[in-house]
Amino acid sequence: MDDSYLIPYEEYGEDRFVEKRSKFIGRIWRVETPEEAVEKINQTRAMHRDATHNCYAYIIREGNYMRYSDDGEPQGTAGLPILDVLRREGITNVCCVVTRYFGGILLGTGGLVRAYTQGAQVALAAAGVAKMSRYSVLLISCPYSLFELVKTILPEHDAAIDEIDYGADVTITINMPVGGEEALSRALMDATSGTVYAEPIEDKFMGRKIR
Repeated sequence: MDDSYLIPYEEYGEDRFVEKRSKFIGRIWRVETPEEAVEKINQTRAMHRDATHNCYAYIIREGNYMRYSDDGEPQGTAGLPILDVLRREGITNVCCVVTRYFGGILLGTGGLVRAYTQGAQVALAAAGVAKMSRYSVLLISCPYSLFELVKTILPEHDAAIDEIDYGADVTITINMPVGGEEALSRALMDATSGTVYAEPIEDKFMGRKIR
């Protein structure tokens, strides 16, 4: 069973733009609980007390929480478009607030939907997206003469280097999706005449940036 899911890559992302003189500021956070999301929303409101609107949406994986608010904008023109961006992108454990400073020109219903959609999109783009999955952590010890060869094999098995220790031999700590450990070890042994193999250390849930 695939229990992977998507979250913001950075803990925080922000971007802004101007639409018909109205200034929009999109902010996004990685959060774990509804309480943490509400805290980020309240912090933003306190920071932008003079803003016309602070509209938001958040999704929490545990308990499948989804909440949004138009914060005074016409119903369905702000909070829901923000939520739709997060759902469409498949992001969870996320809170997004789009702040608007009114510029004196009405945007209309369609214009508001587009603007708040863009606010969420630019914030998410600033934070990036990571895929949380279960990974294996492995150790590879190899002589210096085989180090470059080993490095060329790792990407073929979706293995990423976490740490390199240069001692009597080179010791490489890597991570890779669970399930491919044996194939990697066989490939290393085949390429090095049985000299180098990958030793599993632990499994853990971790994220990798995908965009």
